[in-house]
Amino acid sequence: MSEAAIAKKAEIVKDTQALLNDAESAIVVDYRGLTVAEVTDLRKQLRDAGVKMSVIKNKILDRAVEGTDYEDLKSTFVGPTAVAFSNEDPIAPAKILKNFADDHDALEIKGGFIEKSIKTLDEINEYASMPSREELLSMLASALQDPMRKIARVVKAVADKEDEAA
Repeated sequence: MSEAAIAKKAEIVKDTQALLNDAESAIVVDYRGLTVAEVTDLRKQLRDAGVKMSVIKNKILDRAVEGTDYEDLKSTFVGPTAVAFSNEDPIAPAKILKNFADDHDALEIKGGFIEKSIKTLDEINEYASMPSREELLSMLASALQDPMRKIARVVKAVADKEDEAA
């Protein structure tokens, strides 16, 4: 192999390592058996959530995780491998991929990390089933509004009762 080819592969490994280090989360999947239309749909859903999905050679992933906190992921780099990276919302890749895998048996989540920590498949599924930040904020706002509504009703009832008495 020529020195130029070796240098190019070393650069690809370095770029992949940078992607992993910069990501808040990365989920490794086997996409074998998905049609082109299904993969396109999945990529669109991921892109809309600010998640980047790349198909990366296993050897490059092996070398990229060597000596990092993600070395335990090496066992997931078997067969066709795609990795969904998110730098913003750490739960987004897990949520989208789990929902997609529920509808498409061909997609298999192999492993990954969330918030810089390697997670088991059960933990990834648990994170994926959690409500999003927006949903949690909505629940909080609703919970805060309910007592205020009750107070307003009581005050109105007292005011109406005084008006009737007068």
